[in-house]
Amino acid sequence: MVNIFTMHNTLLGFALKLAGMRPQKVEIEPGTVINFWVPTETENRTEPKKTVVFLHSFAANGIFTWQLQILAFAKKYAIYVPDFLFFGDSITDRADRSPEFQAECVAKGLKKLGVKKCTIVGLSYGGMVGFKMAQLFPNLVESMVMSSTVMAMTESVSSESLRRIGFECWSDLLIPETVVGVKTMFDVGSYKLPNVPDWIFKQLLEVYFSNRKEKKELLEALVVPDFSLPQYPQRVALLWGQNDKIFNMENAINLKKQLGDKATLESIEKAGHLVQLERPWAYNKHLEKILASLLEDI
Repeated sequence: MVNIFTMHNTLLGFALKLAGMRPQKVEIEPGTVINFWVPTETENRTEPKKTVVFLHSFAANGIFTWQLQILAFAKKYAIYVPDFLFFGDSITDRADRSPEFQAECVAKGLKKLGVKKCTIVGLSYGGMVGFKMAQLFPNLVESMVMSSTVMAMTESVSSESLRRIGFECWSDLLIPETVVGVKTMFDVGSYKLPNVPDWIFKQLLEVYFSNRKEKKELLEALVVPDFSLPQYPQRVALLWGQNDKIFNMENAINLKKQLGDKATLESIEKAGHLVQLERPWAYNKHLEKILASLLEDI
Protein backbone atom coordinates (compact mmCIF):
# COMPACT_ATOMS: atom_id res chain seq x y z
CA MET A 1 0.00 0.00 0.00
CA VAL A 2 1.24 3.47 -0.87
CA ASN A 3 1.82 5.53 2.26
CA ILE A 4 -0.70 8.36 2.15
CA PHE A 5 1.55 10.67 4.16
CA THR A 6 4.44 10.22 1.73
CA MET A 7 1.96 11.09 -1.04
CA HIS A 8 0.54 13.97 1.02
CA ASN A 9 4.01 15.44 1.56
CA THR A 10 4.66 15.31 -2.18
CA LEU A 11 1.35 17.04 -2.96
CA LEU A 12 1.91 19.55 -0.16
CA GLY A 13 5.31 20.37 -1.65
CA PHE A 14 3.65 21.11 -5.00
CA ALA A 15 1.01 23.26 -3.27
CA LEU A 16 3.67 25.25 -1.44
CA LYS A 17 5.59 25.84 -4.65
CA LEU A 18 2.40 27.11 -6.28
CA ALA A 19 2.00 29.40 -3.26
CA GLY A 20 5.43 30.88 -3.95
CA MET A 21 7.68 28.85 -1.67
CA ARG A 22 10.59 26.45 -2.12
CA PRO A 23 12.82 24.28 0.09
CA GLN A 24 16.38 25.42 0.76
CA LYS A 25 19.07 23.80 2.88
CA VAL A 26 21.33 26.20 4.76
CA GLU A 27 24.69 25.14 6.18
CA ILE A 28 24.97 26.71 9.62
CA GLU A 29 28.47 25.33 10.18
CA PRO A 30 30.30 22.27 8.84
CA GLY A 31 28.21 19.27 9.83
CA THR A 32 25.06 21.25 10.68
CA VAL A 33 22.36 21.91 8.07
CA ILE A 34 18.88 23.37 8.57
CA ASN A 35 16.18 22.82 5.96
CA PHE A 36 13.88 25.79 5.39
CA TRP A 37 10.88 26.47 3.23
CA VAL A 38 11.39 30.03 2.01
CA PRO A 39 9.77 32.54 -0.37
CA THR A 40 10.63 31.77 -3.99
CA GLU A 41 11.15 35.36 -5.04
CA THR A 42 13.58 37.87 -3.59
CA GLU A 43 11.47 40.97 -3.24
CA ASN A 44 12.46 44.30 -4.70
CA ARG A 45 9.18 46.09 -3.98
CA THR A 46 8.98 49.47 -2.29
CA GLU A 47 7.11 47.98 0.67
CA PRO A 48 8.36 44.41 1.13
CA LYS A 49 6.27 41.84 2.92
CA LYS A 50 6.74 41.41 6.65
CA THR A 51 8.57 38.21 7.61
CA VAL A 52 6.82 35.54 9.67
CA VAL A 53 8.69 32.44 10.86
CA PHE A 54 6.68 29.36 11.85
CA LEU A 55 8.35 27.09 14.44
CA HIS A 56 6.92 23.58 14.66
CA SER A 57 5.98 21.27 17.53
CA PHE A 58 7.69 17.99 18.40
CA ALA A 59 5.23 15.68 16.61
CA ALA A 60 6.27 16.39 13.00
CA ASN A 61 8.25 18.69 10.73
CA GLY A 62 7.57 22.31 9.85
CA ILE A 63 5.29 22.03 6.85
CA PHE A 64 3.15 19.23 8.30
CA THR A 65 2.63 21.16 11.54
CA TRP A 66 1.82 24.47 9.85
CA GLN A 67 0.49 23.47 6.42
CA LEU A 68 -2.93 25.13 6.84
CA GLN A 69 -1.36 28.35 8.11
CA ILE A 70 1.40 28.53 5.48
CA LEU A 71 -1.07 28.23 2.62
CA ALA A 72 -3.36 30.82 4.23
CA PHE A 73 -0.68 33.47 4.86
CA ALA A 74 1.99 32.96 2.17
CA LYS A 75 0.44 35.56 -0.13
CA LYS A 76 0.41 38.33 2.49
CA TYR A 77 3.65 37.64 4.37
CA ALA A 78 7.15 36.40 3.60
CA ILE A 79 6.89 32.98 5.27
CA TYR A 80 9.90 30.99 6.49
CA VAL A 81 9.44 27.49 7.91
CA PRO A 82 12.50 25.68 9.32
CA ASP A 83 12.77 22.05 10.32
CA PHE A 84 14.49 21.72 13.67
CA LEU A 85 17.54 19.48 13.95
CA PHE A 86 16.59 15.79 13.53
CA PHE A 87 13.26 16.70 11.95
CA GLY A 88 12.77 16.67 8.19
CA ASP A 89 16.11 17.13 6.45
CA SER A 90 17.86 19.10 9.22
CA ILE A 91 20.93 17.41 10.71
CA THR A 92 23.99 18.04 12.86
CA ASP A 93 27.06 16.13 13.98
CA ARG A 94 27.25 18.27 17.13
CA ALA A 95 26.32 16.66 20.46
CA ASP A 96 24.39 19.72 21.70
CA ARG A 97 20.66 18.94 22.03
CA SER A 98 19.56 22.06 23.90
CA PRO A 99 16.75 24.38 22.76
CA GLU A 100 19.38 27.14 22.80
CA PHE A 101 21.31 25.35 20.06
CA GLN A 102 18.14 24.88 18.01
CA ALA A 103 17.45 28.60 18.43
CA GLU A 104 20.96 29.57 17.39
CA CYS A 105 20.81 27.36 14.29
CA VAL A 106 17.46 28.76 13.15
CA ALA A 107 18.54 32.36 13.79
CA LYS A 108 21.84 31.91 11.96
CA GLY A 109 20.01 30.24 9.08
CA LEU A 110 17.56 33.11 8.81
CA LYS A 111 20.38 35.62 8.77
CA LYS A 112 22.13 33.67 5.99
CA LEU A 113 18.86 33.80 4.06
CA GLY A 114 18.85 37.58 4.39
CA VAL A 115 16.19 37.93 7.09
CA LYS A 116 16.89 40.98 9.24
CA LYS A 117 13.66 41.20 11.27
CA CYS A 118 10.86 38.73 11.86
CA THR A 119 7.81 37.73 13.86
CA ILE A 120 7.84 34.21 15.30
CA VAL A 121 4.80 31.95 15.45
CA GLY A 122 5.69 29.03 17.72
CA LEU A 123 3.78 25.93 18.83
CA SER A 124 4.71 23.82 21.87
CA TYR A 125 8.39 22.82 21.45
CA GLY A 126 8.67 25.48 18.75
CA GLY A 127 7.44 28.07 21.23
CA MET A 128 10.18 27.15 23.70
CA VAL A 129 12.80 27.43 20.96
CA GLY A 130 11.19 30.69 19.87
CA PHE A 131 11.46 32.20 23.34
CA LYS A 132 15.18 31.31 23.31
CA MET A 133 15.54 32.99 19.91
CA ALA A 134 13.85 36.14 21.19
CA GLN A 135 16.12 36.18 24.24
CA LEU A 136 19.37 35.50 22.35
CA PHE A 137 18.59 37.51 19.20
CA PRO A 138 16.37 40.45 20.18
CA ASN A 139 17.44 42.44 17.12
CA LEU A 140 16.14 39.64 14.88
CA VAL A 141 12.87 38.78 16.66
CA GLU A 142 10.51 41.77 16.76
CA SER A 143 7.37 40.06 18.09
CA MET A 144 5.98 36.63 18.90
CA VAL A 145 2.78 34.61 18.68
CA MET A 146 2.95 31.59 20.98
CA SER A 147 0.57 28.65 21.27
CA SER A 148 0.47 25.68 23.64
CA THR A 149 3.88 26.35 25.15
CA VAL A 150 5.88 27.62 28.12
CA MET A 151 8.87 29.91 28.40
CA ALA A 152 11.03 27.02 29.56
CA MET A 153 10.29 23.41 30.54
CA THR A 154 11.28 23.43 34.19
CA GLU A 155 11.19 20.23 36.22
CA SER A 156 8.12 21.46 38.10
CA VAL A 157 6.19 22.35 34.94
CA SER A 158 7.25 19.07 33.32
CA SER A 159 6.20 16.95 36.32
CA GLU A 160 2.80 18.64 36.60
CA SER A 161 2.06 18.30 32.88
CA LEU A 162 3.12 14.64 32.78
CA ARG A 163 1.03 13.89 35.86
CA ARG A 164 -2.01 15.52 34.26
CA ILE A 165 -1.79 13.43 31.07
CA GLY A 166 -0.67 10.21 32.78
CA PHE A 167 2.85 9.74 31.44
CA GLU A 168 6.17 9.18 33.18
CA CYS A 169 8.37 10.87 30.57
CA TRP A 170 7.96 12.94 27.41
CA SER A 171 9.53 10.39 25.08
CA ASP A 172 6.79 7.88 25.96
CA LEU A 173 4.23 10.35 24.58
CA LEU A 174 6.13 12.09 21.79
CA ILE A 175 8.24 9.27 20.31
CA PRO A 176 5.69 6.47 20.04
CA GLU A 177 6.78 3.03 18.88
CA THR A 178 3.36 1.51 18.18
CA VAL A 179 0.10 2.36 16.45
CA VAL A 180 -1.57 2.63 19.86
CA GLY A 181 1.17 5.07 20.92
CA VAL A 182 0.58 7.33 17.90
CA LYS A 183 -3.17 7.25 18.47
CA THR A 184 -2.67 8.12 22.15
CA MET A 185 -0.36 11.02 21.26
CA PHE A 186 -3.00 12.58 19.00
CA ASP A 187 -5.74 11.84 21.53
CA VAL A 188 -3.79 13.71 24.23
CA GLY A 189 -3.11 16.53 21.77
CA SER A 190 -6.77 16.93 20.75
CA TYR A 191 -9.99 18.16 22.30
CA LYS A 192 -11.84 15.35 20.55
CA LEU A 193 -9.96 12.90 18.35
CA PRO A 194 -11.94 12.00 15.20
CA ASN A 195 -12.72 8.36 14.51
CA VAL A 196 -9.62 7.54 12.46
CA PRO A 197 -8.78 3.97 11.37
CA ASP A 198 -5.64 2.37 12.80
CA TRP A 199 -3.94 2.09 9.40
CA ILE A 200 -3.75 5.89 9.26
CA PHE A 201 -1.80 5.94 12.52
CA LYS A 202 0.37 3.08 11.25
CA GLN A 203 1.35 5.10 8.18
CA LEU A 204 2.03 8.17 10.34
CA LEU A 205 4.33 6.02 12.46
CA GLU A 206 6.24 4.94 9.34
CA VAL A 207 6.88 8.50 8.14
CA TYR A 208 7.34 10.85 11.10
CA PHE A 209 9.20 9.05 13.87
CA SER A 210 12.77 8.57 12.68
CA ASN A 211 15.92 9.70 14.57
CA ARG A 212 14.50 8.28 17.80
CA LYS A 213 17.75 8.33 19.74
CA GLU A 214 18.47 11.97 18.90
CA LYS A 215 14.88 13.06 19.57
CA LYS A 216 14.94 11.39 22.98
CA GLU A 217 18.10 13.37 23.72
CA LEU A 218 16.34 16.58 22.64
CA LEU A 219 13.55 15.90 25.14
CA GLU A 220 16.02 15.10 27.91
CA ALA A 221 17.86 18.38 27.25
CA LEU A 222 14.59 20.31 27.22
CA VAL A 223 13.81 19.83 30.92
CA VAL A 224 15.82 22.14 33.20
CA PRO A 225 15.90 22.46 37.03
CA ASP A 226 14.94 26.12 36.92
CA PHE A 227 15.53 29.28 34.90
CA SER A 228 15.85 33.02 35.40
CA LEU A 229 12.83 34.88 34.08
CA PRO A 230 13.97 36.94 31.06
CA GLN A 231 12.62 40.39 30.33
CA TYR A 232 11.50 40.32 26.72
CA PRO A 233 11.38 43.63 24.85
CA GLN A 234 9.11 42.08 22.22
CA ARG A 235 5.33 42.17 22.16
CA VAL A 236 3.88 38.69 22.67
CA ALA A 237 0.46 37.32 21.75
CA LEU A 238 -0.65 34.02 23.30
CA LEU A 239 -3.17 31.97 21.29
CA TRP A 240 -4.41 28.85 23.09
CA GLY A 241 -6.76 25.91 22.77
CA GLN A 242 -9.12 26.12 25.75
CA ASN A 243 -8.99 22.35 26.22
CA ASP A 244 -5.22 21.88 26.03
CA LYS A 245 -4.39 18.90 28.25
CA ILE A 246 -0.61 19.34 28.13
CA PHE A 247 -0.30 23.07 28.85
CA ASN A 248 -3.74 24.06 30.10
CA MET A 249 -5.32 27.49 30.45
CA GLU A 250 -3.78 27.88 33.88
CA ASN A 251 -0.37 27.55 32.21
CA ALA A 252 -1.43 30.14 29.64
CA ILE A 253 -2.57 32.61 32.31
CA ASN A 254 0.64 32.11 34.30
CA LEU A 255 2.70 32.67 31.15
CA LYS A 256 0.86 35.91 30.46
CA LYS A 257 1.61 37.07 34.02
CA GLN A 258 5.29 36.21 33.55
CA LEU A 259 5.43 38.20 30.31
CA GLY A 260 3.74 41.26 31.75
CA ASP A 261 1.79 44.07 30.12
CA LYS A 262 3.23 43.49 26.64
CA ALA A 263 1.46 40.13 26.39
CA THR A 264 -2.11 39.37 25.31
CA LEU A 265 -4.04 36.10 25.62
CA GLU A 266 -6.78 34.73 23.39
CA SER A 267 -8.27 31.23 23.43
CA ILE A 268 -10.23 29.00 21.08
CA GLU A 269 -12.99 26.80 22.44
CA LYS A 270 -13.25 23.08 21.68
CA ALA A 271 -9.54 22.93 20.80
CA GLY A 272 -6.65 21.07 22.38
CA HIS A 273 -2.87 21.27 22.26
CA LEU A 274 -2.75 20.94 18.46
CA VAL A 275 -5.14 23.85 18.06
CA GLN A 276 -3.77 24.91 14.66
CA LEU A 277 -4.66 21.51 13.13
CA GLU A 278 -7.82 20.81 15.09
CA ARG A 279 -9.52 24.17 14.49
CA PRO A 280 -7.49 25.72 11.66
CA TRP A 281 -10.08 28.21 10.43
CA ALA A 282 -10.65 29.65 13.90
CA TYR A 283 -6.90 29.66 14.56
CA ASN A 284 -6.17 31.43 11.27
CA LYS A 285 -8.85 34.03 11.93
CA HIS A 286 -7.30 34.86 15.30
CA LEU A 287 -3.78 34.75 13.87
CA GLU A 288 -4.69 37.10 11.02
CA LYS A 289 -5.94 39.70 13.50
CA ILE A 290 -2.95 39.21 15.82
CA LEU A 291 -0.36 39.54 13.05
CA ALA A 292 -2.03 42.68 11.74
CA SER A 293 -1.90 44.19 15.22
CA LEU A 294 1.72 43.17 15.92
CA LEU A 295 3.05 44.27 12.55
CA GLU A 296 1.09 47.46 11.92
CA ASP A 297 3.58 49.63 13.83
CA ILE A 298 6.76 47.86 12.70
